[in-house]
Amino acid sequence: MATEFSFDVVSKVDFTLVDESIQNALREISNRYDFKDTKSDITFDRKAAAITLSSSDEYKVKALFDALLTRLSKRNIPLKNFQPQKMESALGGTARQLVKVQNGIPQDKAKEIVRCVKDNKLKATVAIQGDALRVTSRSKDELQAVMSLLRGQDFGVTLQFDNFR
Repeated sequence: MATEFSFDVVSKVDFTLVDESIQNALREISNRYDFKDTKSDITFDRKAAAITLSSSDEYKVKALFDALLTRLSKRNIPLKNFQPQKMESALGGTARQLVKVQNGIPQDKAKEIVRCVKDNKLKATVAIQGDALRVTSRSKDELQAVMSLLRGQDFGVTLQFDNFR
């Protein structure tokens, strides 16, 4: 029997599901009357992990974003990981908005999670490993206590637990 038990805390977004959600949102927009004769588009850059929404005015960009969030939520994709940026005016009187996709736990959030576990005086060690966290302990009960603690807190990103050992 193992003397140390562990699990990983991650924040993942499946880009394939995001692509499918974007295609469904575009299909919905092509059928909607309020988007008739507008050059509305949603593009997804996997490398930059960013979605660009563009349309004829700000109202339509907001409606694009709402349609996209609806499609993402139907596929059980965590919506906290999508951070809309400031709306900007584009060429020809159109509006554009960038939505960043947070894949992984940022360093500042990881430090906040580590501090939260230490402040609650749980007998578990938390190590930052890139964009994930490894929580280890001798007791499975302590690990479950850490999980319930992290589920009860709001760190601004959706946390998933995997790689149980």
